[in-house]
Amino acid sequence: MTMKARIATAAVAVALLAVTLVVWNSPTVNGIVDNASQAVGAEPSDAEIRLARENAALKEQLNTSQAQSDSLREVLGKEQSAREKGERERAARQAAGSGSGTSGSGGSKSSGSSKGTGASKGTATSGGSGATGAKAGGTGAAGSAGEESPDGGTGATNPTNPTTPAGPAEPEATKPDAPTKAELLDPATRYYGMYTAQAPFNWATYDDTATRVGRTPNLVGYFSGWDKPFRPDAVTRAWTRDALPMLTWESRPSAAANDVVEEPEYSLPTIIAGDHDAYLRQYARDIAALGLPLAIRLDHEMNGIWYPWSEQTGSGASINGNSPGEYAAMWQHVHDIFEQEGANAYVIWVWAPNIVNNLPSALQGADTLAGLYPGDAYVDWVGVSGYFRPPYKAANDASFAYTYDRTLNLLRDLTDKKILLAEVGASEIGGRKPAWVTSFFNAFGPGRNEDVIGFAWFNMAVTTYSGGELVTNDWRVESRDNSLQAFSTGVKAPEHRFGGAPLVPAADTAPATPTTEPAITAAPTPTPTPAPAPAPSPSATPSATPAPSATPTPEETP
Repeated sequence: MTMKARIATAAVAVALLAVTLVVWNSPTVNGIVDNASQAVGAEPSDAEIRLARENAALKEQLNTSQAQSDSLREVLGKEQSAREKGERERAARQAAGSGSGTSGSGGSKSSGSSKGTGASKGTATSGGSGATGAKAGGTGAAGSAGEESPDGGTGATNPTNPTTPAGPAEPEATKPDAPTKAELLDPATRYYGMYTAQAPFNWATYDDTATRVGRTPNLVGYFSGWDKPFRPDAVTRAWTRDALPMLTWESRPSAAANDVVEEPEYSLPTIIAGDHDAYLRQYARDIAALGLPLAIRLDHEMNGIWYPWSEQTGSGASINGNSPGEYAAMWQHVHDIFEQEGANAYVIWVWAPNIVNNLPSALQGADTLAGLYPGDAYVDWVGVSGYFRPPYKAANDASFAYTYDRTLNLLRDLTDKKILLAEVGASEIGGRKPAWVTSFFNAFGPGRNEDVIGFAWFNMAVTTYSGGELVTNDWRVESRDNSLQAFSTGVKAPEHRFGGAPLVPAADTAPATPTTEPAITAAPTPTPTPAPAPAPSPSATPSATPAPSATPTPEETP
């Protein structure tokens, strides 16, 4: 090749190289190359990763809000139906009994003129349409007696309580192992308990909440009235989960609403007189025959004015024909029957008043609690019901101390028994639930409240009256992400010494929970997807309790 040809060839090569460089570095080609790189798995940039995480978090928040909205919409619908049904039933009862006098359980059992006030209280109860008369301010015993309600918060926390499902008990499987009563009374770790609308008869929402929290409870609470037999399957199912079953046992029909205080067939005098002894003896025999331990919270919140086993209003008027001293006598009577039938070898008796903060002033003192206490020989644990709930007083700083300290101090002066916070919860209304939950668990730190051996959380959403207005309180620990985080952190902290088994919540593995997200996404239809907790809200009803129909509709079967 001649020199001239070589030069020409080099020139062509240089020109081709220049053209290639220009084309390769053009924006169009760069975009194609970049896209191709990403398509074959190139690492995303930090900015892209951050944006992806933020997008996933926003999507999860949207899904959570949608689920909460659907849940609360369902609760509202059920509460409205239940209220309407309750009003019709009360009207029918009043119409049927309008000409038959007011003594209810008979003259001998309602002796004394102060007990002859059933008619006036019944009339007042029929006049209101709210789920909880005392809180609505115009119905129930409190409303008729003009009770004090400094912040509108006096009354049952929920319209009705969840209850044991109807139907026979499931066939018993192999009897599970369980600790002895003595071992349970003074536990090595604290109790972390949970009420849902279905457990221990259906574990769906219970397990879902445990997974979200990252820890399984070691106590499960449930409710039943005196119109239902003992359910041995409730106890066996609980112990197969290594959870202490705690029955809230109410001396009234299971379906009764919490604004109905007149239940003459279940007045304290009728129980003391032996009208229910056959039922009580069979119940005790069935417990003894099963031979497994359980806790029984009999006729809780007796220092309030919203249950038919309460003795009197703040102004001294009789409730349900009851008199001072009869609650303790009733408790002793039931306990004695269980002793005679051999059931007390298995029963942990939990005497559980309500916190005193919002009670009528006449019922807030130590003398009220002392008059209701049956004595150390008849009680194993002292329990407490107490919620962080609206309307909030100005002094309420969303703390454990504000909610519980006054009541705990009164109980410690009364007895040295261990204390269980037997029914607790916190409302999202006001936006301070995470702060309250954090304070709640901080109170279990080293050297603090060592005599408090645990709690049972009322994990439901419920619509009720508060301060004369209809409001929905979502008591669930998973009501919002920040509330769930505060709860999960507190119950898992080693220094708080809560029992139960640790789990890895799905929410900890990725910004969006794989299980939950699909379920929620798949439900874009207008029909609300029932959230595990509310219906039952107590219903659904929660407890101190839950919702009107008293019996929450089983998620599957309860």
